[in-house]
Parts: sequence; structure tokens; C-alpha cells
Amino acid sequence: MRGPAFWTLILQFSLLLFFCFNGFHCGSLSDVPANAPDISPSVNPQPFLPLLAPSPLTPFINNSVTLSGLCTLNFSAAESLLSTTATDCWASFAPYLANVVCCPQLDATLVTLIGQSSKQSGMLALNMTHSKHCLSDVENILESRGANTELQKLCSIQPGNLTGASCPVIDVDTFESIVDSARLLAACDKVDPVNECCDQVCQNAISDSARKIALNGMSSTNGAHVLPEHLTRIDDCKNIVRRWLTSKLDPPSANSILRGLSNCKINEACPLVFPSIKNVVGKCGDMKSNETACCKEMETYMSHLQEQSFITNMQALNCAASLGIKLQKANVSSNIYSLCHINLKDFSVQVGSQEYGCLLPSLPSDATYDRTSGVSFICDLNDNVAAPWPSSSFKPDSSCNKTNKLPSLPKAISGQNGKYTIYIAFKNLW
Repeated sequence: MRGPAFWTLILQFSLLLFFCFNGFHCGSLSDVPANAPDISPSVNPQPFLPLLAPSPLTPFINNSVTLSGLCTLNFSAAESLLSTTATDCWASFAPYLANVVCCPQLDATLVTLIGQSSKQSGMLALNMTHSKHCLSDVENILESRGANTELQKLCSIQPGNLTGASCPVIDVDTFESIVDSARLLAACDKVDPVNECCDQVCQNAISDSARKIALNGMSSTNGAHVLPEHLTRIDDCKNIVRRWLTSKLDPPSANSILRGLSNCKINEACPLVFPSIKNVVGKCGDMKSNETACCKEMETYMSHLQEQSFITNMQALNCAASLGIKLQKANVSSNIYSLCHINLKDFSVQVGSQEYGCLLPSLPSDATYDRTSGVSFICDLNDNVAAPWPSSSFKPDSSCNKTNKLPSLPKAISGQNGKYTIYIAFKNLW
């Protein structure tokens, strides 16, 4: 049970060592050498730089970039966003932050780049030829700053994502002649990342605007009935609306709004891929069997989930519910979460020799780069909330349901006492 002090931990991943996909290791307190700094909650952690290692600056030196010269996007207009994206999608670590941090930030950067460039071009989409050049240029810029080299695959982004796709309106003048732009901007110029997910003020305004431009000129279609074939067009037009919004805001503000909107969708689902539960069902389906064998099999199963990605605490709730329902449908009726002491953080990537589960904040967050300590991000290792076993009347938890008792979010780190700085030692040196 968590004590009164809430310890937000900052995982500082040193650029001195190379991250290996096979896992990583964080030494326990018993493994700390005698000359290591004291990191107890009562003191401020001191910088800890491992000896005999190359400079941490090396992966973040801006290498010379060769661009196509055929992309019309104004990269300088979103310079700060490109830097943030490179850090969020850093090298080998990007797959573990892809769903929550890296890919949402990459998407926001691309949307903002097109929106900002529309001020000069008057267009809210690129053609396919320009899209290929521009996406390649963005990748080259990010890779030169230490980002992963397979972001297109990792984030499922293709050149077509930068076009207008099936949306019939892609120029600014036509867009503004159809849409109530003042109402749209008023609904979205400031987005509260918590309330927006419940009230959906900006999301509804975007949907309404997308519907108007998608169905413009279709006299046979009224607002109450949309044909199935029009749904894809409306979704494509939502991208056009988002780009227009970013053209009316400064890049940091636009980025904040886009990340807030994407976070609503992120926290609604479980991003984990569940392996076959056959072995768990075999050991846990009949609780007259050995409970120890059941929990051992469950531990093995959870270890596969823990190799996938860092998730937020809201996602962990959804993952616990999804897995619980799968097990119940397979006739595992007993609450094996309680029996085997499964916590929410057991669904996320584990760090440390003592296997600390790491839950990311449910609000949008970024990795940060510091010249001294390298790359870090906020993570809660101390919130031991038991994974809830779905009941027969189960309904998915929602942060909008005020009657639900949800695990607390990691608090802001500024001015907070009791912080830990955990230094991760990656297995393979380069």
C-alpha cells in the first residue's frame, strides 16, 4: 500500500551506453557501489556519471543533413517541435515509447509543419510527390538528431498521410468559406487535456467542421444520416481541420493541443498484444489445481507483456480489464489478479533488478534531453495499485466517470520533494 508521500521518479537514460532490445537493467540499492551518490528520498540526487564511457553528447550532435530540396515545408517554423520529436523518438528506445510519446509527437509535428506552411502556400495538404520528399526530409532531420531510423514503420506513417486523401477541400480559401472558422478556433484555441477528453468541445468542433467540408455540395445528405462510404472522407477531412487549426496558432501551442487531443484516444485502449492464454487457462482454469503453479504460469505470461512498451496508468486499467475478460471467457472464474498479486504496473515495461513496473502519466508527456544526464522521462514506480478483476457487470473504466476510483497520476515534478533519479545501465556497450 502506498504511503502518504507520492514519489514521482525520473528515469534518466544515460546516452553513455547503448540500449539493447533484449532488455535493460537497473541496479538495486544493494548493488550500488560505496562511492555512488545517495539517492534516498530525503536528499537531492547528485549527478552520477559512469566512468570509462564516451561523451553523452555524441548521439545528439546535429550531423550534416542532406535534404531533397524538393519539399516546400518550412522546417524552421517548427524547429522546436522537430527537436522534441527527435528526443521522444530517440534511437533504440523509441519502440518502448511509441504508442504514448513518440508517435503522437511525430504526428503532431507533421500536422503542424503542413499547417504552418499553408500560410504561404494556401494549401492544407501536399500532393503525393511532395509528400514523399517531405516525409523523407523529416526522417533525415530527426535521424541526424538521434531519432530511430524506422519511424515510418514504427508509427505507421506513409506519404499518403501528408496528402488530403479523400477529403475534397484542401485549400485554405475554400475551407474558410465553408467552415465557421471563428467557432472552430474558439473551441480549440485552448484545450484542457483532462476536461477535453470528457467534454469533447474541441473534438466535436473538429468533427462538425470535417463533416461540412467532406459533404459539401452533397444535397442528398443531411446532417442526421451519413452513409458508410462518407465516413472515411470525414475522417480524412479531420486531418485537414487539424492542419488549419495549427496555422492559426504558434507551433508550441498547436503541438500542445494536438497532443492533448491524441491523448484522449491513447488512454481509451490497451496497446498491448496479448499472447495465447492457453497455458494460463490450463493452470488456472480449475482452481482445485495448484495455486502456485497457476501464479507461476501467470508470472510467465505477464513477463511477455512487460517486454512490449511503457503504458499509462489509464491504459493499464484497460489492459487489466481486457486480459481479465479474455480469461473469464476461457472459464477462468477466480480472481487470479488478487491470487497472484498482479498490480497495474505489472502490465508495463519493468525496470531494475527488482522489477519495478513503470507507469507513464496519463497526461501528455515528453522525454527530455539534458547535456549532463542524457535522456529522461517521468515515470511512476511506486504506485502499487492492484489490478481490478472484471465483474459480471463490468464496464470499462473512464476518467470521466467521477464514481470510479482511478490510480492517481504522477504529479508535476517541479518543486516536488522525494524524487528519485534512476540510472539505467543498458546491457550492450558500443
